Amino acid sequence: MTSPIVDGILGGLCAGLATGLGAFGVYSVRELSRRANDLLLACAAGVMLAASFFSLLAPSIEVAREQTSSNAGAAFVVCTSVLCGALALTLAHRSIPHEHFGTGREGPAAVHVRRIWLFVLAISLHNLPEGMAVGVGFGAGDATSGLSLAVGIGLQNIPEGLAVAASLVSIGYGRTRAFLISLGTGAIEAVGGAAGAAAASWVAALLPWALGFAAGAMLFVISGEIIPETHRGDSKGAATYALLAGFLVMTGLGIVLA
Repeated sequence: MTSPIVDGILGGLCAGLATGLGAFGVYSVRELSRRANDLLLACAAGVMLAASFFSLLAPSIEVAREQTSSNAGAAFVVCTSVLCGALALTLAHRSIPHEHFGTGREGPAAVHVRRIWLFVLAISLHNLPEGMAVGVGFGAGDATSGLSLAVGIGLQNIPEGLAVAASLVSIGYGRTRAFLISLGTGAIEAVGGAAGAAAASWVAALLPWALGFAAGAMLFVISGEIIPETHRGDSKGAATYALLAGFLVMTGLGIVLA
């Protein structure tokens, strides 16, 4: 029987390595159309949205109620932790130079950093909270919740991996290098998994805070990065339904694994 921390690391790693499954498609698809890229990322956002609400916020509310014996106390814990998660990602985005293909460079000026590493940092900022969410799920001592999150995040990492690798190929990187970079950014989720599992399992009082923090970080990525990126073009209507499809897939998965 492994510890929750080991489970969190392995769960985050497996979810992250699913990025490689999608990235492998770059060997058969040289370039994704803007529409296809938007739909894939929007579907991934839907999965993340459902995971935030049903696998993170719902148990956070339940545990916070048990710990505080008060609805008002639970509301304070959950709302504050979600806000902290969003603020942490905001600070990271402002402090760490990175680059998105659609919106360009963000964070402090870093002319000495190669563009590829700015892009890797951007993807890493997205993947860390995903791994943290999986780790928190396992760290809570609920293997079903952790497994549901790992499978859900892994599923959304598949189209994301293809989108990342195809984007790298489109700016001149070889397919093998694009595949390895995409795979590497996914593997970073194991780090988030370790951090989330440690916070949730070592200090029981931190569990609702860790769950809410992970949800807030993921909601920041969805609202601040993915939705604006997928709704800039002419396919925003289809992207909306792709997001809904991802949301329903993760919701159904959570019900089946419950």
